[in-house]
Amino acid sequence: MSALINPNDHDRFLLRQRIKLVINQYEFFLPSEDGNLGERLCFVEQKRFKFKEDIRFYTDESKTQELLRIKARQRFDPRATYDVTDDLGMKIGEIQKVFGASLLRSTYRMCNANGEEIAITTEKSLGVALARRIVGFIPYVENVADWLPIPYHFVFKRGEQIIGQNTRQLWKIRDNYDIDMSADTDRVLDRRLVLAIAVGMDALQAR
Repeated sequence: MSALINPNDHDRFLLRQRIKLVINQYEFFLPSEDGNLGERLCFVEQKRFKFKEDIRFYTDESKTQELLRIKARQRFDPRATYDVTDDLGMKIGEIQKVFGASLLRSTYRMCNANGEEIAITTEKSLGVALARRIVGFIPYVENVADWLPIPYHFVFKRGEQIIGQNTRQLWKIRDNYDIDMSADTDRVLDRRLVLAIAVGMDALQAR
């Protein structure tokens, strides 16, 4: 997502988490022809221990040019709404955790700039989501649960139609995700909002 790359011109993205102790950092890339990391789109950083979540997207690590921002309206709210804005502060859309549904499998509502729901993203498999939660309650095992080969896959849905997927790669020390929106042929979702929710589903759940 540099000055030369418009994410709305693309359907596939690779998200890679950096290993840091006190902050969450990520990078987005376009996939190369062989499926490996291609050109970098942007650098993302979230400071932990803030009263309100604040995640910022930049062109690069110098952080001189901001591209996107995710900002919580409330603090310590399980149903918190997050506004996604562009580099000029103009609203792109909203992300809201669906608290009731998320008790069984993590679910987020995606809205446009007017607050109208345009899609949801939810864990692909209810059975796998429940298995992850059960493992999290097992003493000692919960400390390494994220490294176990339990899929952490999300689908983007417009009604009952699946228009995209966000798939976590297994057996990785850091979180790696492959995002594929090629099924969204009508381009219902602004790809900038897709990038925002991809980071949010990891960072906002303290993964």
